[in-house]
Amino acid sequence: MHSAITVTPAQLPGLLLHVAVARPVFVWGAPGIGKSSLVRDFAASLGLDCVTLVGTQLAAEDLIGVPELRDGRSRFAPPEAIARDTPYCLFLDELNASSAEVQKAFYSLILDRRIGDYELPAGSIVIGAGNRSSDNALARPMASALVNRLIHVHLRASHADWRVWAENAGIHPWILGYLGERPDHLWSAPPKTEETFSTPRSWHMLSDALHSYGEAITEETLRLLAAGTLSPVHASALCGYVKIIRHRYGLEAVVRGDASWPAAPADRDLLYFLAEAFRARLVKDLPASKEHAPAAVRRFAHRAKALLVELSELSLECGRLVIAADADGAPVLPAWFLVEVGRDLPRLVAARA
Repeated sequence: MHSAITVTPAQLPGLLLHVAVARPVFVWGAPGIGKSSLVRDFAASLGLDCVTLVGTQLAAEDLIGVPELRDGRSRFAPPEAIARDTPYCLFLDELNASSAEVQKAFYSLILDRRIGDYELPAGSIVIGAGNRSSDNALARPMASALVNRLIHVHLRASHADWRVWAENAGIHPWILGYLGERPDHLWSAPPKTEETFSTPRSWHMLSDALHSYGEAITEETLRLLAAGTLSPVHASALCGYVKIIRHRYGLEAVVRGDASWPAAPADRDLLYFLAEAFRARLVKDLPASKEHAPAAVRRFAHRAKALLVELSELSLECGRLVIAADADGAPVLPAWFLVEVGRDLPRLVAARA
């Protein structure tokens, strides 16, 4: 299930406060963006225990319970985890990854707030969560009868929300600094193949590993840990950023002419990071129109073309990265600058085409 209308982690609790108390809610979202922790924190904010049932670990009888005799008649006794006397939050995690039989067993519990003769105490809330099939995660089709029993909310990752949480959660300063410069790297779409990808959860795992190693961590170990938690592009860029932090080798020094682009093969990850930072600097500082541009901007544009020449001589790929279009094929740099680059650096533009 997809939706163009989404909420951020900061917006979700307020929405749940008004909706989940009235009707069951299902939270959709990519793996690793914090769905489960947000639900648990929301329940805690209401003073409710959060009982989590993981759909992939259940059979239908785990919900229906087992028959027992009472006054010569049999009835199904629901499991102790569900059958409580005080209100609570019933969290159905990975609901859409459960089997059809388990999904069917949830029907009355979700809509009527009861299973067999047991009814959820007044004040209880029911929230489900799951990944989307497009995320290459375990997800089964949700029956229309179940879809229609829930209010559906789509969650997206937000760097601004994550930053507020991360600063209070002790996330490693290298990660805070890097994602401060590249907030778009907080999350990446899950790949179709079995390889790592970046999520708030994977950045948190990497932070814990970095704290465990301490400041003495080697570049080799950092590359190993980053490659084991992040997408390949983000892992390489993070390693380049850490080199800058450790050696105080920044883009500003290159722009001023106090330093050159790193040319050593061992510094290729640093070169890629600086190229991406250079691209971001051009997007930020070059105006849409050159007309009436201040003299300082014209000087910077002239310097930028010279730096592009030097960068392309070291790595044509990095040079192309700086002037590349976005994912939809639209240019991100001003048209006038790209025209001048095409005139002065035809080899670079030809390679880009």
